[in-house]
This record gives sequence, C-alpha cells and structure tokens, in this order.
Amino acid sequence: MRQIALLGAGSWGTALALLLARKGCHVRLWVWDPAQAETMLRERANPSFLPGFPFPDEIVITTSIPEAVESAESVVLAVVSEGVTDTAERLKECLPSGIPIISGTKGLDSRSGLTVSQILGRMMPENPVVALSGPNLALEVAKGVPSATVAASTNCSASKYAQELFMCPSLRVYTNPDILGVELAGALKNVIAIGAGVSDGLGFGDNTKAALLTRGLAEITRLGVRLGAEQATFMGLAGVGDIMATCASPLSRNRRVGLGLARGKRLEEILAELGQVAEGIPTTRAVIRLARDNDVAMPIAAEVHAMLFEGKSPETAVADLMQREPKDELW
Repeated sequence: MRQIALLGAGSWGTALALLLARKGCHVRLWVWDPAQAETMLRERANPSFLPGFPFPDEIVITTSIPEAVESAESVVLAVVSEGVTDTAERLKECLPSGIPIISGTKGLDSRSGLTVSQILGRMMPENPVVALSGPNLALEVAKGVPSATVAASTNCSASKYAQELFMCPSLRVYTNPDILGVELAGALKNVIAIGAGVSDGLGFGDNTKAALLTRGLAEITRLGVRLGAEQATFMGLAGVGDIMATCASPLSRNRRVGLGLARGKRLEEILAELGQVAEGIPTTRAVIRLARDNDVAMPIAAEVHAMLFEGKSPETAVADLMQREPKDELW
C-alpha cells in the first residue's frame, strides 16, 4: 500500500486525505493541535473543519511529523501559509532528500512575499516541490463533485507524479511547468475574493461582480508577469478557474471576509465567526509590498488593504475605485 504523509488537518488537508484514502493510499495525517487530534481520533472524522465525512481505516492521525513521514513516498503540505516556514524547519530534520513535497497551500508569506515553493526551495533544496492549485473547494472535493486542478513544478517527473497520485474519477489533474504562476494565481485571487464579498455584501449586481473579477484578474496577472510568471497561467484553472469558484461560492472563506466587512463588522469579529484562516488577509499585506517594490498598479488590492487594515469603509473604497482617472483597458 502506498504511504503518503499529509501535513495539515484543516478542511483542505482533510479533503485531500479522504481522496487519497479512497484511492487506496495509506495516509498519515499530521495534526498540529493536540486537542484537535484527540477529537479526530475519538470521532474518526474532522468535526471542526470538515464535518460529515467519517475517516476510513486508511487515514491514521498523528501529532508527530517524523512519524507522519516515516516510509512515506511523498509529503502533501496543507498547512496555512504563515505556518510553512516552521513546518519546513521540522520537516527537513526527518525527510530524506529526493522525496517530493506537494503543496496545497494557497498563500504568500506575509513578511517576505515568498511563495511556498520558494520557501521550500531555500530550506529543502534536495526535495522537488509541486504546487497543487485550482478551483477546488474542500467540501466539494470531499463529496466527490467533478473538479479539476493543476499540478505545477519545474521538475517534470514530480508534476507527473502528483498528477498520477491525485487523478481519480472525480478529480482531473493537469500539469504545468509554471509553478510560480500557479502559486501566485492561487494566492492573489484570495485578495480579489475579499473584494467580491464586499460587492455582494453591499448588494451590488452581476455587472459589478463581472467588472471586479475581470479587472482583478488583470492586476494580479500584471504582478505575476512582473515577478516572472507566464501570463497564460492566469487564464487557466489556477487563475480564471479559481477566481470564479472563490469569488462566487458561499463556501469561500475569503468571500465571507468581504461580506463581513460590507456589513460593518470588525476584522477580529469576522475571523472569530469563521473559525478558520482566510489566506487572503495575510496575502493582502504581502501583495501590497510586492506591488510597491515592483512598481505594479493594483488599485483593487490597495482598496482591500485599506478596508482590512486602515479602517476605510467599503462604500468609500468603492467610490474611490470608480472615480479613478480614466485608463485604457489594456495597460
């Protein structure tokens, strides 16, 4: 039986564990919080983050990273972006070189602006890294709803491995060598999703949503290309596809952050209600710094930042966006 280590027991990590177990893999699921691990062991499910899906015998719960990776043929990383560096510090002490790491994390380090593969590449250069990203809401993947995703890596053998590992009747996996573009698209779209939630929360219609998503895609593509990504990647599943899902679905945590802002709630209150991390919040901080350092105009991201961290009202943010100086569409 294939042995897979899966680090991170949030909704996405749990959904991936279920998918792999259904394919016959033996999954050791690492849980950071001992109290959560105890509940999952007792319930044989993850009632906190993905309730309603009993664990098959193939999923084993552990709080030890060395135990999780022992004899594993690959590691799937599904921790929050702010926990990647700490997890990698512990992982590099016990993971043999050459074992691929597949990242399902969609976010940037808020301090450095680095993607997950850039962090892992610096800390664990002997392990090939794959980014798994696309329009993949955890609940739908767990339910087996037909979905598609991208396995991206500069290492062709590693991306093909991830494609084969996750491909199943309910999940179609495509490969892409542009790991930077796939990671940036998956992270940056969360910022636009917060804006989409604001639009919905203020009662705006489809015209507004279409304009927001189109112009949002334009600005995250501008930044991605400036940083070295391929423009075409943003037109694919990791870009357009993920924006469509994240900005429209009631399951989207980042969209729910925007809804809360539009309803006048404080960020702390919104996060307490979510009970989970919304990656768009720390990513917004990183995006604003990257845009400034690389001289890329990102007006939507700037207004999201102002609403999240500067006390700007959603109504004023919308007015300021609409009253910007006239521009050509393609610039």
